[in-house]
Amino acid sequence: MKSSVEILEPTKVKVTIEVPFEEFKPAIERSAKEIGKQVNIPGFRKGHVPTRVLEAQFGRGAIVEDAVNNSLDGYYSEAVRENELVPMSQPEVDVTAVPVDRGDESDLVFAVTVDVRPEIVIPDPAGITLTVDSVAVTDEDTEERLTSLRERFGTLKDVERAAADGDFVTIDMTAEVDGEEIDSVSGVSYQIGSGTMLDGIDEALVGLSAGETTSFTSKIAGGEHEGEDGDVTVTVEAVQEQELPEADDDFAQLASEFDTIDELKDDLHEQVAKDKQTNQVYAARDQLLETLRDGADFPIPASVVEQEVANHLEQEGKESDDPHAEEIRGDIESALRDQMMLDKLSEMFKTQPDQNELFSFMMEQAQNYGMDPNQFIQAAAQTNQIGAFAGELTRGKALISALRLAKVVDSDGNELNVTDVVGEAAEGEEVPDFAAQPAKAAAPTAQTTEAEEPAAESTELFDPSTAKVDEVLAYASSVDDAERARILEAEKAGKARKSVIAKLS
Repeated sequence: MKSSVEILEPTKVKVTIEVPFEEFKPAIERSAKEIGKQVNIPGFRKGHVPTRVLEAQFGRGAIVEDAVNNSLDGYYSEAVRENELVPMSQPEVDVTAVPVDRGDESDLVFAVTVDVRPEIVIPDPAGITLTVDSVAVTDEDTEERLTSLRERFGTLKDVERAAADGDFVTIDMTAEVDGEEIDSVSGVSYQIGSGTMLDGIDEALVGLSAGETTSFTSKIAGGEHEGEDGDVTVTVEAVQEQELPEADDDFAQLASEFDTIDELKDDLHEQVAKDKQTNQVYAARDQLLETLRDGADFPIPASVVEQEVANHLEQEGKESDDPHAEEIRGDIESALRDQMMLDKLSEMFKTQPDQNELFSFMMEQAQNYGMDPNQFIQAAAQTNQIGAFAGELTRGKALISALRLAKVVDSDGNELNVTDVVGEAAEGEEVPDFAAQPAKAAAPTAQTTEAEEPAAESTELFDPSTAKVDEVLAYASSVDDAERARILEAEKAGKARKSVIAKLS
């Protein structure tokens, strides 16, 4: 099989695939055999009907058409691999030559037009310095962590006073819109100041005693009246305050493996320090992503963006011409750009999630969605979303791999050890040679990609293993026979891509 790539746009190519008859012939024979299993022809058993009889009965064209339909995907996938393409849309196929007539042993020829990921040149993270805020662990930080631990062991007691911030209250509540009751709850426990209920409820509850009622206006958070102003009436049934255990040695022994409160405080101090260091590293990760965005300038397929916009509108039950399309277009373009860049980065580092990582990641996602983990994973499997979660995890790992190479310092000039926080690279990951990337993405034309003229003073030999198929072919077409022969031998000894060798031989 031979294939060639014509660059139509920076993000769209036309792949022409030629399959010699001898290579296509087994597919024809398989189709004939399968068709023979499905038909009844007098004098022959199912599955044992000669091809010539089937051709006479149904026509050779029907058999060849079935063979083409069954084999195009395989030929296309092989061409994609050989030419190192990353398709991003459904391909458009045009079959231009088919050996239909009896005795015809010409090639099967078809062309595929498809959106592809363009060349993406990523800055070398090793040359990037990221600066994050300096942090210090104070006594107040440790006391705050200790208080949170004590609250886990606290008890509630009824009080005969007005509710204050931090108190727990038992409440009944109703909500109305235009005089119509739309929701009500009774006997709900709520901690004032936690911010887990309607806007305005904290202010309404402070100062109320058991048995007292008040009203306030708030935005309805869900249902058919979501976003509308609602009249909320709340009644306090009981007020409770939390009593915390004494921070002493007895508490340390109850709440931890330590014998004394001082040992517990030292451990909490270390926990706070680790958490702050982790926050620094992940702030650096976000900075690195922004830096890579700025340094990797590349086009994105317009048709892919349009399809994502259409999918989003469909999921929300909106028409294709809904004004919301323009509101979401920018976010979709940004997300797609990040995905393309991080996919390229993950290929360079060869990052892959293992089963345990994927399972843990999906457990976290289930928690974020407030779903039972087993139900979440089953739903993801049924909707074929596990691959999407694996891709998201892979891209995240690639960004962390890049962060290991960058220099991270705090605002005081102290260098942070990223590996202490994120761990060592997984077995099988590689450190890419970022210098081997082209200086910039090749500039395509409607027919070919022209290789840049080497600088007159440069003596560095062109290495086909660092270039894409179309770049190798474009370079080879601009040099003499001796250099072309050298490129051919280098390709054979390196990537040995069939399409390159076939065109240079």
